[in-house]
Amino acid sequence: MHERVSDLSRARVLLSNDDGIHAPGLKMLERVIGKLVREVWVVAPETEQSAASHSLTLRRPLRLRKVSTRRFAVNGTPTDSVLLGINQAMKETPPDLIISGVNRGGNLGEDVIYSGTVAAALEGTLLGFPAIALSQVTGDQKATKWATAEHWIEKVLTGLVGLSFPANVMMNVNFPDVLAPS
Repeated sequence: MHERVSDLSRARVLLSNDDGIHAPGLKMLERVIGKLVREVWVVAPETEQSAASHSLTLRRPLRLRKVSTRRFAVNGTPTDSVLLGINQAMKETPPDLIISGVNRGGNLGEDVIYSGTVAAALEGTLLGFPAIALSQVTGDQKATKWATAEHWIEKVLTGLVGLSFPANVMMNVNFPDVLAPS
């Protein structure tokens, strides 16, 4: 079990998702959280892996490909990405917090069973790290209201970290399908 995060500004954060390394929600999260934390690492699937659940790649070699400084793509699932992020990319200095998302679409009710976004966060929790899954609920995949999540991420993450939730608890946050406040 790893020490819980109490100050975001001192945290080393591992980001992942199930929508892939080039997904708009991940890029936005990386941009926003980069202003809040000490260090951001991104390890995410090369391609979209939505609804991958908690699956692992077992029958073929996994590849961790460096995309840029502290950014890696994995030819596997969201769970594979978190495992390789912790055990390979960040093995010398493990993360203080794992955040998965921001997913395109909600992860509510039974969706959490199938969600690769939730599974990535859950894998972190199972490995003893505090973890948070973030999703932007959307009624129209072509008109996802990313600005809503972007507006609330800092307040939500600061609030959750302030709760000092234990490392064996995973938080699942869904931003509503509404316009961001102006």
